[in-house]
Amino acid sequence: MKARVKWLGSEGMSFLGESGSGHVAMMDGAPEAGGRDLAPRPMELVLMGTGGCTCFDVVLILKRSRADVRDCVVEIEAERAETDPKVFTRIHMHFTVSGSGLRTEQVKRAIDLSATKYCSASIMLAKTATITHDFTLVDVGGAA
Repeated sequence: MKARVKWLGSEGMSFLGESGSGHVAMMDGAPEAGGRDLAPRPMELVLMGTGGCTCFDVVLILKRSRADVRDCVVEIEAERAETDPKVFTRIHMHFTVSGSGLRTEQVKRAIDLSATKYCSASIMLAKTATITHDFTLVDVGGAA
């Protein structure tokens, strides 16, 4: 896996990241650090990437078990250390999983498998942060 990040000039703290697969993401610093607040902070992207990683896992696990999953959202709250390096020290993930006929046990199992076996990002962050999870299950009935 490769990535490239380029500083966009001396007028601020904006950066353009390009993934090895050719996709781009903007990053910017906070105004107090010389940024212009034009894009997410790099550490916000770390959280968003972690959310994407774990949502991907949960949806895939549920689909592979033939569950009728219709939506999955994870809201993440994190705390960082007060001193440098300001690593994440606490992360809480709240999932809202919607579908028809989903069972509490299968959603819990999908989230647990992501957290303990599949989500590289959250497993890596668990080296410095206490990560907790909970979820809300929404039954949308049989209508597609």
